[in-house]
Amino acid sequence: MDKVKAEAVIEAVLFTMGDSVEISRLADVIEEDIKTTKNILSEMAERYEQEDRGIALTQFDNAVQLCTKSDMYEYLIKIAKSPRKMTLTDTVLETLSIIAYKQPVTRIEIEKVRGVSCDHAINKLLEYDLITELGRLDAPGRPLLFGTTEQFLRCFGVKSLEELPELNPVQIEEFKQQAEAEVQMQLDI
Repeated sequence: MDKVKAEAVIEAVLFTMGDSVEISRLADVIEEDIKTTKNILSEMAERYEQEDRGIALTQFDNAVQLCTKSDMYEYLIKIAKSPRKMTLTDTVLETLSIIAYKQPVTRIEIEKVRGVSCDHAINKLLEYDLITELGRLDAPGRPLLFGTTEQFLRCFGVKSLEELPELNPVQIEEFKQQAEAEVQMQLDI
């Protein structure tokens, strides 16, 4: 493997791993000996320092890691402090509405209403702090119970769950039909 390709491979591996990687493992990946790999890494580290880049190659005992240069921390803090934008897909919103109206509710109960797996949607809702685990149902397997949070109330501009609009039977039937269509689409794939 030529040197340019080897550097690209090392950079890709270090970026993807996000943690330190042993030099011997990098040598195996680029099919070079450790001495040659160390020379490539030294040249890369030097270039990162010379070029005005935001990353550096940090060397430990027998491992290396791509790291952010310390003079970039102030910019990282700016982005870390800015609020994350929530993206609620139809699937996530449907799952949230089931939880809001039926809480406390188990994952299985949500899946019965939706007709499909809701793992991804529940994980997103937990990540956005719109739902929380309320405990466990006293039943075989002790499934988790989910309910909404104060953050949910703030996001949707309501002071309590009693302020949520009432669902009419036609809407409930439409939700069921959409869920069944979703299941059929997944089966067709």
